[in-house]
Amino acid sequence: MSSEEFKAQGNQAFQAKDYEKAVSFFTKAIETAPTPNHILFSNRSAAYASLGQYQDALEDANKCVEINGSWAKGYNRVGAAHYGRGEWDEAHKAYSKALELDPANKMAREGLNETEIARDAGNDVKNIFSDAGMVEKLKQNPKTAELMKDPELVAKVQKLQTDPKSMSQELFSDPRLMTVMGAMLGVDLGVQPSQPSAPQEDTPVPDAYPEPSSKPETNTPPAEKATAPEPKKEATPEPVDNSKEEADNLKQQANQLYKKRQFDEAIELYNKAWETFQDITYLNNRAAAEFEKGDYDATIETCENAVEKGRELRADYKLVAKSFARLGSAYLKKDDLPNAIKFFEKSLTEHRSPDVLSKLRVAEADLKKKEAEEYINPEKAEEARLEGKDFFTKGDWPAAVKAYTEMINRAPKDARGYSNRAAALAKLMSFPDAVKDCDKAIELDPSFVRAYIRKATALIAMKDFNKAMTTLEEVRTVDAETNEGKAANEINGLYYKASSQRFAAIDGETPEQTFERASKDPEVSAILQDPVMNSILQQARENPAALQEHMKNPEVAKKINILIAAGVIRTR
Repeated sequence: MSSEEFKAQGNQAFQAKDYEKAVSFFTKAIETAPTPNHILFSNRSAAYASLGQYQDALEDANKCVEINGSWAKGYNRVGAAHYGRGEWDEAHKAYSKALELDPANKMAREGLNETEIARDAGNDVKNIFSDAGMVEKLKQNPKTAELMKDPELVAKVQKLQTDPKSMSQELFSDPRLMTVMGAMLGVDLGVQPSQPSAPQEDTPVPDAYPEPSSKPETNTPPAEKATAPEPKKEATPEPVDNSKEEADNLKQQANQLYKKRQFDEAIELYNKAWETFQDITYLNNRAAAEFEKGDYDATIETCENAVEKGRELRADYKLVAKSFARLGSAYLKKDDLPNAIKFFEKSLTEHRSPDVLSKLRVAEADLKKKEAEEYINPEKAEEARLEGKDFFTKGDWPAAVKAYTEMINRAPKDARGYSNRAAALAKLMSFPDAVKDCDKAIELDPSFVRAYIRKATALIAMKDFNKAMTTLEEVRTVDAETNEGKAANEINGLYYKASSQRFAAIDGETPEQTFERASKDPEVSAILQDPVMNSILQQARENPAALQEHMKNPEVAKKINILIAAGVIRTR
């Protein structure tokens, strides 16, 4: 059987909750896979977690992220395994990494929230289990008295006192401990842990939390003796808490003041709303008023308080995201781009908003531009140019490219940096990159003759003769207008080289075959079909001297030279 077939059987076994068989099939799938497959290790990790074998689940999860470190779900597996082992901090790190890779990952978000709750609850429970007289108290408690008659359960409770980290495994293997915890905490812990989801045919197994090995046992204490009912007392009505309603009314009043740009008055009412009822919406609104007022330091302080209080109150993550986003905007106004980027990223980790994502991208681009501008230094650029020239002279082309790149970074508007780097790149046979650098140099300085010549040379090396000849025609005009034609001989030499190589005979080709191939060239065919050129060629046959007169026209001269190179016009 193939690895995919074993995987499919493993998925079916998982769906049937036969986790041991699922582990067996996934193991065979891993062994028969042609290359290490992160999904198979992820699936087996989920199966191990469902069996309560969290160490094995953790090893497979770690192998999964080792194979594919960019797959967020692999870190969900790591988090689930640590969660099962009661290692809250490690679980928190893993789920946070999953969210970093995929901010919209719902499983990671839920896992992170459950981990935070479990970590907080674990600290409280740890204090409870440290009570030396806990066992005796449980034996006296009507809710647990019958349960504590079981020596096995007593032993488990005592184990939890010495090893609180084993709590999650024990809770899931013996739900009676939930009743014990509830009695100690004074609450009813009847909530069961999340169940593992079944895998789908072509997708990895969804994140799984451990499943109880058996249903919770029910132990009903003996019924108390019936007693005569007491006289019914008239119920005293509970006082109604209107604080939330009152706070919202204050917020509405503040919103009206905000719209009128009466920010100080709005801030005062937002403060009263927060003092009346703790909802970080009021803090976020206050921060908005401070932001519009231009008091960015106050905005930052308020938003930091909103994040801190939001964590304490377990506020909606969208509200926390809004606090982080406003922090980023405040730092943006203070021209602190690194902090702005930091808090925009934090906001996106809480909730992915297109608006915040757009602000992040703009801030990142602005920071990159700012860093580049701060790096500009003409003196350092000249040092880099001379260093590149020295390396070029010695034939150390890679070092020359590096030095000229530094020159470009230090003086991005100096066309010489691009032209010089193009020369070094050409020596390294990197002709397309050389052409790009020459184009940039020409863009910065359209009169830079040497950049045109280097571009044409690179194009000839690439056998792109048509573009090379076009470039040489351009530089011939530039050289005549700005350089007194000093480069004319070099330009003509390159033009002859390009035109002759364009229609040069191929090995084993007869002169007739070469001529036939050249005649079929699209540009040659277009020239021969041009009525004006046909008239000029007819005149040249009757009066060769007339051709010299026509050659004074640059466009005609170009076409005549192409025909000469193609062998259509023969010269002696």
